[in-house]
Amino acid sequence: MTAQKDAKQSRLLSLDFFRGFTMFLLIVEFTLLFDHLTSPQLEGTFIYNIGHQFHHHPWHGLRFWDLIQPFFMFIVGVAMPLSFFKRMSKGDSYKSILKHILKRCLLLLILGWALNCIPDGVVFRFQNVLAQLSVTIIVAFLLMRKPAITQIAVSLGLLVLTEIIYRSFWVEGFDQPFVSDQNFGSWLDMLISGQLSPGHWVTFNAIPTSAHTIWGVLAGSLLMGKRTNKQKLLYLVIAGVTGLIIGYGLDPITPIIKRIATTSFVLVSGGWALLALAASFWLIDMMKVHRGVQFFAVVGMNPLFIYIFASVGGADLLGRIIKPFSTALFGWTGELGTNISTSLFVAFGLWYICYWMYKRKLFIKI
Repeated sequence: MTAQKDAKQSRLLSLDFFRGFTMFLLIVEFTLLFDHLTSPQLEGTFIYNIGHQFHHHPWHGLRFWDLIQPFFMFIVGVAMPLSFFKRMSKGDSYKSILKHILKRCLLLLILGWALNCIPDGVVFRFQNVLAQLSVTIIVAFLLMRKPAITQIAVSLGLLVLTEIIYRSFWVEGFDQPFVSDQNFGSWLDMLISGQLSPGHWVTFNAIPTSAHTIWGVLAGSLLMGKRTNKQKLLYLVIAGVTGLIIGYGLDPITPIIKRIATTSFVLVSGGWALLALAASFWLIDMMKVHRGVQFFAVVGMNPLFIYIFASVGGADLLGRIIKPFSTALFGWTGELGTNISTSLFVAFGLWYICYWMYKRKLFIKI
């Protein structure tokens, strides 16, 4: 019991790092750095090939960037039991915490919907990560106090349900489960908003990807528990490898497609999330390698603020301020070199905003 209390009271530096690293990559996207790395001028180079890993796969397949949203949804789940027991220890009731979760998820849903409206006008789309989280958090929270086997069963049940719905949907024009814009998810979006989403994303993704947040809760509960660090690491690795084996094994039957969150994709990306957490836990909490942790951790302290700031024009504003100076310094490298240097300076500017807020203990939460 004492060990469990200590685990609850101690801070998981590996989680701070994992969350901050993921969030940093999310905001770097708004600097257009990844677009510059795939400029036609770099075609055929190593940089160009690496740059492609920071763009979503067009359909069937998996790139590194396809893992970032699952990582974030998984990380939210990992933090939930830590936050829950912290609030319970302060005397908050389950009812009051549930009320807070419901309010938080409603706000996330509204914010996610509003971000889709900014470029396109008022449209009812809910594919944004914030809108998706508003569903996965509620599902994971309602299951959090259930036995682990129940949580696993429900998460797998959601995947089976998704598989059945996609494969058995009968409406003509939307009865091709793994064809873009011709599947159940696309039909549902047509029903909700009257139009298909650019990029073939679907709102229904929130149901199968709830598994990511549920698995995050299970991982967080494991890390808080009484097992030794070696045992915790072993469980994370076994679970991660199992997800990869099953997910990649299913690919010939159910293709790995992020844009509609197929069963195989959820299992593979969940497996990579578990292994990424295991690697962070081993390196930072077990081996005590703390260099660089704080750099990323400060970004994870204000994830909602910096994500919204960057996505609604903050990154673009910084870019317009910085561009004249980066041009003066690096104009000799040509337009591409100037653009890349500008993006790097903007990324640093976004990081510094997080650092400035962290030093002044300004944490914006909902």
